[in-house]
Amino acid sequence: MSSAVYKAVISAADKVVPRGLRPLWEHPAGPKTIFFWAPAFKWGLVIAGIGDITRPAEKISISQCSALAATGIVWSRYSLVIIPKNWSLFSVNVFVGATNIYHLVRAFIYQQEQKKALKNDSISDS
Repeated sequence: MSSAVYKAVISAADKVVPRGLRPLWEHPAGPKTIFFWAPAFKWGLVIAGIGDITRPAEKISISQCSALAATGIVWSRYSLVIIPKNWSLFSVNVFVGATNIYHLVRAFIYQQEQKKALKNDSISDS
């Protein structure tokens, strides 16, 4: 059922795509394929990561950021070895990895500051 709907939408869109956009439309990683739409929606993770820049460091989920950073790094590499090379997938995964590495660094710095403050408190209490 959904395949028939998809084919009908693509067939209707085929008729209105301007000649100048035809190379993009017909590309092996173009809008007719999942290779286009998966990276397009994955930008939501980047936007969320950028939105988290204002989040206090103590509220950062280290496990979530670690998983997203690893995913970004692994898929950045994978997107360049698959055929067709998917530069859109590469770019979104570089940003997913980078934003989450940034948050991991923030969390690490916060934890180090907390350890130092705890150590200084225990010394001053002595």
